[in-house]
Amino acid sequence: LQGIIQAYKSGITLQGNTTSLGRWDFSGSFFFSISAITTIGYGNLSPSTAAGRIFCIFFALFGIPLNLVLLNEIGQLMLLGVQHCARHLEEVFHGQKKASLLIKTCALVIGLLFFLLLPPLLFSDKEGWSYEEGFYYSFITLSTIGFGDYVIGMNPDRTYPGWYKNVISLWILFGMAWLALVIKFCINFLE
Repeated sequence: LQGIIQAYKSGITLQGNTTSLGRWDFSGSFFFSISAITTIGYGNLSPSTAAGRIFCIFFALFGIPLNLVLLNEIGQLMLLGVQHCARHLEEVFHGQKKASLLIKTCALVIGLLFFLLLPPLLFSDKEGWSYEEGFYYSFITLSTIGFGDYVIGMNPDRTYPGWYKNVISLWILFGMAWLALVIKFCINFLE
């Protein structure tokens, strides 16, 4: 029993007759870093030593503000792109506000596709989740709720490609920026 407890404290998760040894490889560590600085914090992976916890505190103290700056910049670039396309269409259609509304609607639909509607298909394939579970995971992750009831790459019965967690980490960053813009528009509308 003490061996099992020590293995768990060392980052090895025992699940039946299998273990999850890849938690602290590069992609697992990168995914942990993203979940820490985005404040998602799924609760499935955490530092187990005093030095690791102290490092995590300082990492988060600097990483969270830097991440907020990064998300703001990504969001502003997305917004600038949409505004640029809207101005271009307004010029083509001689100042019609319908062109601006059209491009904003297209940006919303493209964002919905890339960040909420298509990723569940990938999760269905790689995780074995239903589409609804993948959609739920997508929203809970991008909204930074992060319950931890669904976390990618944790099933010991599945083999995950090396790129998987890295791509999902980037999807989280860009998806959070997009969802922040959508929430900002919702707030403006409600106010």
